[in-house]
Formats: sequence, C-alpha cells, structure tokens
Amino acid sequence: MKKQLLIIAVLILNSLSVHAFDPADSTKAVAPATKVKDFIIYQDQSYYATFPSVVKKSNGEYLVAFRRAPDRKVVYKEEGNSHVDPNSYLVGVTSKDGVNWTEEPELIYSHAFGGSQDPCLLQLKDGTLLCASYGWAFLEKDGLENIKKPHFENRYGTVFLGGYLVKSVDGGDSWKGPIYPPSIEPEVNYTPMGNKVPAYNRGALYEGKSGRIFWIVAASDTEKRGKTSNYLLVSDDKGETWEHLSTVAVDDEVVFNEASAYETPKGDIIAFIRTAKYDDQAVIARSKDGGKTFEKWESMGFQGHPLQALRLPDDRVFLVYGYRHKPYGIRARILNPECTDFATAEEIIIREDGGSTDIGYPWAVNMGDDKVLVTYYFNTDNTNRHIAGSILKIN
Repeated sequence: MKKQLLIIAVLILNSLSVHAFDPADSTKAVAPATKVKDFIIYQDQSYYATFPSVVKKSNGEYLVAFRRAPDRKVVYKEEGNSHVDPNSYLVGVTSKDGVNWTEEPELIYSHAFGGSQDPCLLQLKDGTLLCASYGWAFLEKDGLENIKKPHFENRYGTVFLGGYLVKSVDGGDSWKGPIYPPSIEPEVNYTPMGNKVPAYNRGALYEGKSGRIFWIVAASDTEKRGKTSNYLLVSDDKGETWEHLSTVAVDDEVVFNEASAYETPKGDIIAFIRTAKYDDQAVIARSKDGGKTFEKWESMGFQGHPLQALRLPDDRVFLVYGYRHKPYGIRARILNPECTDFATAEEIIIREDGGSTDIGYPWAVNMGDDKVLVTYYFNTDNTNRHIAGSILKIN
C-alpha cells in the first residue's frame, strides 16, 4: 500500500512539474533587444575601410567617421593589407535617417607626417565635435637608424607618432587642429621627431555632467614591445588642454589598451577595457571619486573587444563589442544604470557571419523610438573590409 501511495505521489508531482513548465502556460522571456536590419554604410572595392565611430549631430544628421586606406591587394596587387598605411586618412559619411548614406566620404583630417588611425568622435553638449586619433610615420632605413630610442616600430619601418585631436564647431563642415595632448609620465617611447609620444587611444571619450571630458589613454610604460597600460586624462576646456589625472589599469603581465570611458548617473567613472595576454577577456575598472583613483580592475566574465558604452533613454547602458572568435561577429549587453550587472546581463548576438577576425570596433548611438544604430567594420568572406550598420529595437 505504501509503495502504491508513493507511486501516486510521484505521478502527481511529475504532473505538477510538467504543468509548471508547460510552454503554453508560461510567459516567454522578452529579449533585451530585437534586430531590425543590417546594412552597408560604406564600401568600395579599392579601399580598406575600418574603425568607425558615430554621432547624431545637433541637426539630427548622423556622422560616421572611419579610417580609409587603399586596399593594397586590389590596387597594388600586394599579398595583404595592414592596419598601418601611409595613405590612411580620417573620413566621414553622413545620413539623415541612419540607413541611407552619402556615397563619397568627406575628408576629416590627413596627418602631415603619416597615416592616421581610429577616428573617435565625441559630440559635446554645445554641439562641438571632437575627433581623437593617432598616427604612424613611415621611415627609410637611414631614418630608423638616426631617430631617438626607445620608439615603437610596427611593420615596414613604421614608427608611432602618438595621439592628436581635431575639433569642429560647425557640425563637421570644417575641422581645426591638430591638438596634441601631453605625453604622460609613464610613457617611455619617443616619436620620430624626438619627443615623448603624446597620449593616445582608440575608445570613446565621455563628457560628464560637469562638462569635464574623460579620456582613457594607453601608454607604453615599459620598453617591452606591445606592453601598455591605461591612464585617465581630463579636459575642462572642451578638449583644448588635458591633464593626466590617474592610473586606470596596470598589471605586470596583462596588457590594457583600447578603452572607453563612461559616467554613471551616480557619478562613477567606468572604464571598459580591451586586454591582451588575458584570453581576450573584457575588463572593467571603476572610480567612485570622479576619476581621481580607480578600484582594482576585474574581468567582466566574457570575451570581446573593444567596447563602447551608450546611455539609453531609461539610463540603462548599451555596451557593444566585437567578437573575434568563431563565429566572428558583433555582440552587446544591456547593463543597469550603474553598470554593476555586467557578469549576468544577457548577451545579444547582433552578427555572427563575419568572415575572419578582422572585424568589429563597434560604436552605437541612440536613434529615438527605442532604437539604436550600431556601426562597425566587417567582412563576410574575408575579402573587402567595409563599414556596416545594424539597427536594434531596445525592449
């Protein structure tokens, strides 16, 4: 009898269990975002287009800045392309609706002494546009032998020039500069001209509530090739002058480089950082005193680089990043306003059809109507690199 009662009890529990998880009776979880569409922003078979950033200007027009260089495989029949090129310029395209873009880019800036990289746009509250970048000089053998050491040499005799900014007060119709930030004390390398390398980085600058601009830069704090750490610069005069305020992330082994800044509603300064020699883990560092000091950096628990943070209308944070592991693509997470749930926030897969690791560097902007535009560079067949976009509906 007891055995029969036990069997009946188990059957009842199983019935209740099945009913509790019956999909017909359960409420489906709502995805944090729904993709509306993917599209191409700029593509030309003769050019290698990479590293975009985007703003929505005061007049409602979108501006995407990116680095454009000749596709050397196509134009010169060479074996491959590099992320450094003497004809690498900062250019931009515009759109009234975020979907249809001007075909021929306008020149933003061409550096007088080398190729430029990674234009990073910031629109200030008064409509002023800043664009941060950095450059590489191309030297012959005798030049390499004569310049000051240590210096950072890349492929083909390219030597690092460091960072600079250009500024526009007319919505991007014209640009003034360059503005050279200071070289911060930890930097060990020299430019080809014999000066310490000016501060630089790829990543989003951020204008805080007070009007102070936060810029997380990288510095080679040792002569060990490729070893960089992150530091915070601030500007209180719309980017004209900069002060080295604090150290963001340093480690004996882990490399910290491309980083984006963000200020939470409570005033914490957040650094979202790309790493190397750390299994491509995304890293976060937090300051609770306005950037004067940063707490110990920590892994965010996922792979991705580099990252950019966008404040949504409800104060949540849309954090977007490239994913250079199979399947290659673009991903994102939506964090709470203070960015404390990074380890548990659901991952959003925007694209997973990339053709190689040479993709990513996404940058997002609000469009209105709970939509965001995400820009990035992409390839689907490991050939021509182009600037693409995705529109997402935020739920």
